[in-house]
Amino acid sequence: MSQQAHVFSKEKIKEMKDYYQGSIIDTPQGAVFRAKTSNAVITAYRSGKVMFQGKSAEFESIKWVNELVDEQKQVKPISKSKHSLAPPSTLFNDAHIGSDEAGTGDYFGPMTVASVFVKKEQIAKLKEIGVQDSKNLTDTTIKRLSKEILKLDITYSLLVLRNPKYNALKARGWSQGKMKAMTHHHAIGNVVKNVEGSYEGIVIDQFCEPSLYNKYIASEQQKSALNTYFITKAESHSIAVAAASIIARTSFLKEMDKLSEEIGITLPKGAAQHVDKAIARIIREKGYEILNTCAKTHFVNTKKAEAYL
Repeated sequence: MSQQAHVFSKEKIKEMKDYYQGSIIDTPQGAVFRAKTSNAVITAYRSGKVMFQGKSAEFESIKWVNELVDEQKQVKPISKSKHSLAPPSTLFNDAHIGSDEAGTGDYFGPMTVASVFVKKEQIAKLKEIGVQDSKNLTDTTIKRLSKEILKLDITYSLLVLRNPKYNALKARGWSQGKMKAMTHHHAIGNVVKNVEGSYEGIVIDQFCEPSLYNKYIASEQQKSALNTYFITKAESHSIAVAAASIIARTSFLKEMDKLSEEIGITLPKGAAQHVDKAIARIIREKGYEILNTCAKTHFVNTKKAEAYL
């Protein structure tokens, strides 16, 4: 049995977890995840260390190691909160585009991405009506704010990656990270085409290293627009990203309601144990195949649900 060990960033480990979601097994204490493939067992620790163990450990690790080398070549050493593509603080008080997504951590429902252009003179109004990080708001408030945002004649693009398409892309080898990158890219492109007036930049709520984001879209012969920036917890900095998060979340909630009505069973949000039980009920009453229409089937919950059948 061969063994490989490498150190990765927290963002990269999150991407790896998304990639191996359908192969995750019991995770040991101190680890972020453990997955088993035909090549190796992959264990990622909170320290950033990732172990690849098995008959083809080197083969399994080489993709991630190559990406790590590429990032080290392209990006200078950065602090925890800054990198070469972090937005200047002045950007947040000027006209700019923000982009965010919802539904990526939920087993049921689609992935939704919204991109929003906010003019300088609209910033104060958005703050006045209560626009902020959607994670701090109730679903009822989010839905209300979404309506109020759209009343302001905001230029935006909303894209919904529904479950059949999501699962088809996963079957083609796309990671969730690549799906997010491409959907953000298209939503932003739609807004850029329709913006009236100038803007100072584009802010994406960072879900992976910028170099990896650009690699994802480059694999589909695309490239980022000029002045595209990345920052974690972007909703707390950019009113445009906060507005985008509210629009994306509202869309996700509506899609969940629609799917629940179509299936005849209320679909729970999240990916905890209560979701596993709901999956088992759906399989018993509707059949396994229906999951492709309403769920991200590569999540480990699909396997865990077997315990309740």
